[in-house]
Amino acid sequence: MPIKQNINFSLLLLFLFSCSCQTKSISSENDDNAPIGYILSSKTIYISQSIDGIVQNRPVIIQTPNEIDFNINYPLVFAFHGRGGSNTSWVNTLNDYTSSGAFIGIYPQGYMDCWNLGPEPSNADDVEFVNLIVDELQNYSNLNFNKMYAIGTSNGSGMVNKLAIETNHFSAISPIVSQLTVSLPILESTNPVSVFQVNGAADETIPINGGPKFGHIFLDAYQSAELWASHFSCLEDPVVNILGDDTLTIFESCNENKEVRYLRIEYGNHNLNLSILFAEIWEFFQRF
Repeated sequence: MPIKQNINFSLLLLFLFSCSCQTKSISSENDDNAPIGYILSSKTIYISQSIDGIVQNRPVIIQTPNEIDFNINYPLVFAFHGRGGSNTSWVNTLNDYTSSGAFIGIYPQGYMDCWNLGPEPSNADDVEFVNLIVDELQNYSNLNFNKMYAIGTSNGSGMVNKLAIETNHFSAISPIVSQLTVSLPILESTNPVSVFQVNGAADETIPINGGPKFGHIFLDAYQSAELWASHFSCLEDPVVNILGDDTLTIFESCNENKEVRYLRIEYGNHNLNLSILFAEIWEFFQRF
């Protein structure tokens, strides 16, 4: 082979091998062949799940920092909308935190726009759905699975409670404007988790004093927090802080250094200002 052709052939081989080593880009759809170590980007992924014998592709919004720092493994915050709501509602609510790199937001969409806690119209196994999301996230790098947290409102709050009771995904949770129900008791197998429960005393949708609503029988909100604290062997005498008209009750020294908090917002209704509340909730999450 002439010298010139030999050089050209060598350069061609070098080019081909160089191309084969480049990282494949991440699309907005699931990539079943995605290798472990992919870096997340803001997008919507779809989780396939069989519901009533039909495979449904369920959307999950992922919000990442504007610029990924490859030296950081980011915490994850799962956020669950209320009944009739949408996962898109969390994008603006938590955008300041995700865009600045505080954490990566994971916002699933409920099937039939709700979370199946029993009497809801959906027959989806939503615990399985969240398990599948966590499995999918294992394919990506720069995530800290020891710092996973969950927040939910209303029906989404009930879903957060259910996940804390039946899985060990989350280090801390924050159920907003809802509480434990009679049909969803804490189990002996439930792992210790930190809880920051928030209720509005003027809530006319889910009664703060408990009772029947939407096919559930809700516990009294304070009793709900007490049950978490009792199950995790917190100190029996909580610290009570009066914050203007509101009351923050703190159950300390729980198993595995967990903590249970209950914030009663005296004039709060069912639509609390999450943008204001979340600053305190995120500060709470970061301790666990």
